[in-house]
This record gives sequence, C-alpha cells and structure tokens, in this order.
Amino acid sequence: MEVVNIHVVKAQLSVYLGKVERGETVIIARRNKAIAELRPISATIPAKKSRPMGLAKGKIHWAEDAFAPLSDAELADWYDTHRNDPLQFGATPDKT
Repeated sequence: MEVVNIHVVKAQLSVYLGKVERGETVIIARRNKAIAELRPISATIPAKKSRPMGLAKGKIHWAEDAFAPLSDAELADWYDTHRNDPLQFGATPDKT
C-alpha cells in the first residue's frame, strides 16, 4: 500500500492506475493526510448472479380478454377523441 499526495497522482495518474490494475492499493493524501483509497473494483464489488426464470410463475393473473382488441368507443375514450368533437381534426359535426 502506497501513500501518495494528490499533486503527484494528478501528474502520474496512468502510473498509479497501472499499479491498481496489478492489484495494488494506493492511498491518496492531501498534505500527508489520507483522504481516499484507490483499489481494484473486483476486490470490492461481488459479481451479480443471474436470477432463475419462473420465480413469479402462478402469482400473476389477468382476465381472458386482457389482450383483445379495443372497440372504437374504447379507443376514442383512450385517446380522448370523439367523432363529433369539432376541435378534433377530421371530425364530422352533427347536422341538427
């Protein structure tokens, strides 16, 4: 473990990153007081395990017609458009 002041690390960052890649730990100091530790990632973060498929099998249910096409009235409500609405482009006004 090597203790190095900030100005040295800034001037020779690639040298100290090379040391970290080889597995060494570098302590960065400001006025000879340690403020940070530079170490390899693999030593601090464990690898993520993949989740097995099917953990929620049988826990999620939906209606039989959940994926059925919507009717014209349902689509109009969904998009907030109506055939006789004069503010909508292409609307056909009622003739009363």
